[in-house]
Amino acid sequence: MYDEEKVKGLKSDYIKIRSDIDERLKEFERVWDEGDERLFRELCFCIFTPQSKAKVCWDTVKELDGRDQLLSAEEEEIAKEIKRVRFRFNKAGYLVEAREKFAEKDCVSLKEMIDSFSNGKEARGWIVDNVKGLGLKEASHFLRNIGKGDELAILDRHILKNLNEAGVIEEVPKSLTEKRYKDIEKKMKRFSKEIGIPMNHLDLLLWYRETGEIFK
Repeated sequence: MYDEEKVKGLKSDYIKIRSDIDERLKEFERVWDEGDERLFRELCFCIFTPQSKAKVCWDTVKELDGRDQLLSAEEEEIAKEIKRVRFRFNKAGYLVEAREKFAEKDCVSLKEMIDSFSNGKEARGWIVDNVKGLGLKEASHFLRNIGKGDELAILDRHILKNLNEAGVIEEVPKSLTEKRYKDIEKKMKRFSKEIGIPMNHLDLLLWYRETGEIFK
């Protein structure tokens, strides 16, 4: 059973910030129309995010891009510049490998690749299998941030904590296997439907309740 008080609080907060959520989701949709380089910046952001603060990661991406390093700097140079990002040496390598796949001349077009799949789950599976450093959470985050992940769950610690408090899951798992991730995603989707808050709205609402803001 869901916690009625928590559900009541969710619905109350949703009424207050729904217009802000709608605007943020429209911003994500506009990212798609800006082309492959813009999509690549979002990909780099999601490569940086594991065990690092989202705002720090996005600021780091903007700093690299502003210095024209995102698309050209060597792995060692990038690692020196991203000291605020945890596991920076690994992530610098992941960024360069992704750039070789998607951002250099004659490479795979991120936009065309994502467009080739019939839904977000298929695209997510391809990303997890082909982009080093991105698991289900990060791939879902990337697709949501480019307007292509409406039905995907971004199961970070904030979301899991709130799902647990609302009675959607019995406990916050210590680790997430692929099966466990997808099981919780199904439960979140069912919860979303039953309380009348769309999945992509619910994610931003739970993030807001935990952090006090709607970010990305």
